[in-house]
Amino acid sequence: MSDRRSDAEATRARTRSGPGRLLIAVYALFALAATARSAVQIATRFDEAPLAYLLSAFAAVVYVLATVCLARGSRTSRRVATVSIVVELVGVLTVGTISLLEPQAFPDATVWSDYGRGYGFVPAVLPVLGLWWLRRTAGTRINGAQRS
Repeated sequence: MSDRRSDAEATRARTRSGPGRLLIAVYALFALAATARSAVQIATRFDEAPLAYLLSAFAAVVYVLATVCLARGSRTSRRVATVSIVVELVGVLTVGTISLLEPQAFPDATVWSDYGRGYGFVPAVLPVLGLWWLRRTAGTRINGAQRS
């Protein structure tokens, strides 16, 4: 039982250490920015571009979920973080592509429009870095030994 507990604690520590702290901070910043942006848009101009503003709110939820799960770092949190980051990547690629091919579909920008051009393309790079970090810090058992 103590081996299992120490494995879980090691996984948490790996996820939240070094570059993981910066990754969590960037996710937190995007969670805050997307939440504030979508709240203002929905409260003041929802009728102008409801789809874009709801997508911004959805992006905010994804960023909040990824932030919390990366910060927790438990096995379950890492799984939820992985799913949320994959959803984020699919969202960025889908919304980014649609916003370039059919600009009239989004009369106002979302966090993910044009692959996150309004945010220096960080929304396109962040999920790739997030998935890479989760993969890099995953501990797996090989013949009973923990691999870091």
